[in-house]
Amino acid sequence: MNLLENFRIAVRSLMANRLRSGLTMLGVIIGVMAVIAMLSIGRGAQASVTEQIEAMGTNLLIIMPGRSGQGVMRGGLGSAITLTYKDAEALKDLETISGIAPVIQGAAQISYGSSSVQTYLVGTTPDYSSVRNHRVAYGSFLTESHLKARSLVAVLGADVVDELFPGIDPLGQTVRINGVPFRVIGVLERKGGGGFISQDDLAIIPITTAFTRFPRKANYRGEPSVSVIYVQTADDSLLEDAIAEIEMLLRRRHNLLPEEEADFTIISQQDILTIAGNITGIFTIFLGGIAAISLIVGGIGIMNIMLVSVTERTREIGIRMAVGAKRRDILLQFLTEAVVLSLLGGAIGILLGWLASWGISQIRMGDSQIRTVVSLDSILLATLFSAAVGLFFGLYPANRAAKLNPIDALRYE
Repeated sequence: MNLLENFRIAVRSLMANRLRSGLTMLGVIIGVMAVIAMLSIGRGAQASVTEQIEAMGTNLLIIMPGRSGQGVMRGGLGSAITLTYKDAEALKDLETISGIAPVIQGAAQISYGSSSVQTYLVGTTPDYSSVRNHRVAYGSFLTESHLKARSLVAVLGADVVDELFPGIDPLGQTVRINGVPFRVIGVLERKGGGGFISQDDLAIIPITTAFTRFPRKANYRGEPSVSVIYVQTADDSLLEDAIAEIEMLLRRRHNLLPEEEADFTIISQQDILTIAGNITGIFTIFLGGIAAISLIVGGIGIMNIMLVSVTERTREIGIRMAVGAKRRDILLQFLTEAVVLSLLGGAIGILLGWLASWGISQIRMGDSQIRTVVSLDSILLATLFSAAVGLFFGLYPANRAAKLNPIDALRYE
């Protein structure tokens, strides 16, 4: 008996018991739907994180004060005072670097009239706009003249403007940052995204003004420290060369011996993408694994119903064997029924999973929206897994049917 004939018999048998077949498929349908929906959430999270990291800038290197040891953070990574403004100035001589933006950062309260908001304050240089990919929606960004004059000017993020200036043009208005008056000269384009710090919830002022108005700890040479230095290369092929040159220059400036560990850490944008990709990848696998459990439950349901079917059709099996059907034919017949049940349930589950993913993507959490991505590989994975479930859980009942003794089967009532 060929496969086509087996398929026709399987479909006819399943159609004869529509309700039972539908209830049997329900476990597979729910399982596949859950796998598609959970994987789409994981892939959506991965895509969102990747976009947010790429929105930080291109060909980006991040130099942080302190050092990181193996397995644990040491030397106050990100909180030490080993990087200074003069270090950033010295990096401008390197040919591999196209932009440098030293930054001092921290929380600040901004008020306008009777309204106030807690936001993220960034003291930096004009290069910050290109290095961190922050464009001005209207107004202007910081200039070298602002730096030299230590001007009391600020560029605000879109979220800050929404909070402080509903329906009001903020340009030229005076806001108070931690009690110090600043004139608003520009508003940044909205970048979106979430995470721990919104890229739209910030205020940018000249770094020289920040040194004067909001003093920071100095290093042992009396030079004002910076929180981080962002460095951009002209091309991604120059990243490795830039890292080597930066490390050599900073070690020399910090008087470090060859055997001494660096008191700074250089992280590339690709490093962050790799780490984030690994974390979200594990998250996706975890979600898919949880959803796959329901598929296994559905497979157990298929096995149960197929065992019942074998018992009900024992006499039919005996008649088929008596007229010449081989054990292989009986095995394939029941195995085909199990696989058809599983694949049909999988197809319906894929459709419902796509609909569930679309529904989840419409859910908003605060200002952000849950993102889902239904990829072709997740559909193929769900299809193959549902077929495998049908094969695995249908094999035992099919094998049991094939091993029936024809004489005993014919006598069965």
